[in-house]
Amino acid sequence: MKKTHIIAVTMFAAATAFAAPRSVQADELTLCWAAWDPANALIELSKDFEEKSGHSMSFEFVPWPNFADRMLNELNSGGKLCDLMIGDSQWIGLGAEAGHYVKLNDFFDAEGISMDDFIPATVTGYSEWPKGTPNYWALPAFGDVVGWTYRKDWFERPALQAEFKAKYGRDLAAPATLAELKDIGEFFQGREIDGTTVYGASIYTERGSEGITMGVTNALYNYGFLYENPDKPYDLEGFVNSPEAAAGLEYYKALYNCCTPPGSSDWYMSENIDAYKSGQVAMQMNFAFIWPGVNADPKVGGDKSGYFPNPAGPGGHFAQLGGQGISVVSYSDSQEAALEYIKWFAQPEIQAKWWKLGGYSALRAVVEDPGFATSQPYAQTFLDSMAIVKDFWAEPAYASLLLSMQDRVHKYVVADQGTAQEALDGLVKDWIEVFEDEGKL
Repeated sequence: MKKTHIIAVTMFAAATAFAAPRSVQADELTLCWAAWDPANALIELSKDFEEKSGHSMSFEFVPWPNFADRMLNELNSGGKLCDLMIGDSQWIGLGAEAGHYVKLNDFFDAEGISMDDFIPATVTGYSEWPKGTPNYWALPAFGDVVGWTYRKDWFERPALQAEFKAKYGRDLAAPATLAELKDIGEFFQGREIDGTTVYGASIYTERGSEGITMGVTNALYNYGFLYENPDKPYDLEGFVNSPEAAAGLEYYKALYNCCTPPGSSDWYMSENIDAYKSGQVAMQMNFAFIWPGVNADPKVGGDKSGYFPNPAGPGGHFAQLGGQGISVVSYSDSQEAALEYIKWFAQPEIQAKWWKLGGYSALRAVVEDPGFATSQPYAQTFLDSMAIVKDFWAEPAYASLLLSMQDRVHKYVVADQGTAQEALDGLVKDWIEVFEDEGKL
């Protein structure tokens, strides 16, 4: 039997199953998430749920810089605003251990929802706590990962290709390694293109929330940084601050110094998007969620842009995981209806529509479909990137761990304070103190 026929049968069966009797009581559900383009796509998608279930949906979307503070305060206070929460991957430990999220194992078993049907990395990143155990607190909702966008039209200019090859001995093309990325950044830095001075790359440097951490890890991982001893949890010394990790931090600082636009000392997602769409930079680091918008943009979209996964380093090939799972909030008075939403959202036909609307499905029936890789110009890059993901701590104390890293890394990379080794040594001390306070050391 052809795979496409199997998927079609599965979709029909799921749709038939969901068309079962509506709840006697129609509820109004509030779904909480960040304010960004995928949230707008989810509003459109959810109209199908409203029609089929009889429930009505409202949405509480908060801009990314304020998202964590606003929603974690809501959860920690036991607030009833949110029935459904699409929370960041790093929140899963807190959501589970503090009792904010409903454990979904029994529900998944009763409804025939299998985590084997989702991309493994998203199950680990968005759903599991403790990690590596079959304890599920969310359904993978939005697969995301840090990748790169580049001005393909600039790269293809014959004069630039000839000049680059004469200097570096290779073609001007999407880089496969971090060293190649830096070469390209230096090549474009300060260059005049169409009468405008342009720069090599926009990268994450934001200090206030999570930006520089979500950026620098794409270098750290690929030089050999580890969060802990693989054989001994919370054993940090020599792993977080290994010589290889310090070299990765030095690389990121060198990339910032050589190849970024002036004034980019506190940039995150929106600033990088603006710099790229306005023609300031040849390359842009950003989460994959931006790619549909880039592709549709009248100035840089279509064949003008290309996409590539985070390049490999001397110690490995990884990319920082983004994305989120969708959870039922334990303080909700409408948990039954919220679970209905989860069941609806998990259907293959809904997940396929989610991808078409601009959401990033984590369902294997969608991403492993033979036509997926060519369905969008960035689809193959998304698949390649999701195959190399690694995530930040998902501990209940993740916010304290994150703040320390933001502070240590930003002071070194942007403010020129101390050395890379000193920054990581200080980070080890900070993190040990957090884990001691948590009773884990």
